[in-house]
Amino acid sequence: MNTNVLDAFIQEHKQLVESELRTLVEKLKAPPIIKEAMHYSLEAGGKRIRPLLVFATLAAFGKNPKDGLLAASAIEMIHTYSLIHDDLPSMDNDDLRRGKPTNHKVFGEAIATLAGDALLTYSFEVISRIPAEIASSETKLQLVLEMAKAAGCEGMVGGQVADMEGEGKTLTIDELEYIHIHKTGALLKYSVIAGALIAGANQTQLKNLSAYAHHLGLAFQIRDDILDLEGNPEVLGKPVGSDTTNHKSTYPQLLSMEGAKEALQGQLDLAKHYLEKSGLTINLLKEIADLIASRDH
Repeated sequence: MNTNVLDAFIQEHKQLVESELRTLVEKLKAPPIIKEAMHYSLEAGGKRIRPLLVFATLAAFGKNPKDGLLAASAIEMIHTYSLIHDDLPSMDNDDLRRGKPTNHKVFGEAIATLAGDALLTYSFEVISRIPAEIASSETKLQLVLEMAKAAGCEGMVGGQVADMEGEGKTLTIDELEYIHIHKTGALLKYSVIAGALIAGANQTQLKNLSAYAHHLGLAFQIRDDILDLEGNPEVLGKPVGSDTTNHKSTYPQLLSMEGAKEALQGQLDLAKHYLEKSGLTINLLKEIADLIASRDH
């Protein structure tokens, strides 16, 4: 795909979801301080990879990407809530996120915690608002079920618990993969599944797209681990070496930097393999996979 086409797709759909997120929070009848805290982290920037995966998956089916706007917004709310909570003193105790003071540094721990709670709960309301002409009641129920699993104990929360319990220990590759499949990969995978469900995917297409997203999630995290050692702090928007400081096992630590880069390429190749098997128009999803594997922040 022409790089300019991908860039234009990313720019258009990032703006689309960011505008929708502002509108969704502004219409809430809630105390101004909580809305301000929600806005603060939602508007802190970021790649918007998860919403882009929703839009690109719909495009792969020849559907209007904008049909995924509410689902994409809900997913970004969950992702943002997880970042707010990850940064709290009781978790990773981070001062910076995307080059800005973390939410609790600006609003205090109580409001930051509640802002995360508000984003998580609101995400399910947003999913329920998808118009009937885009998703049937049955499809919306499936979207809610899969989102709850991706965000909960069987997904992101479970991965976060395993990550915290693994601090100070030398994990096996299987243990490290469990953390990343759940903590990072579950919501990335759900982003693809959500787009596929809205598009009316059959079981074979869902199976291949799930496998693509599984390997994409691992590639994403391996690249994160590499950037934590080799990245530019000014580009990353946070200090490098935080995994070492927090005594966390990483792919470079367990495999060497060269081994981690080989593993990254292997996961990327597998992701593309399953895309090819899907029989869909895969250009955008393929390019997003390349973007994830080569990103510098």
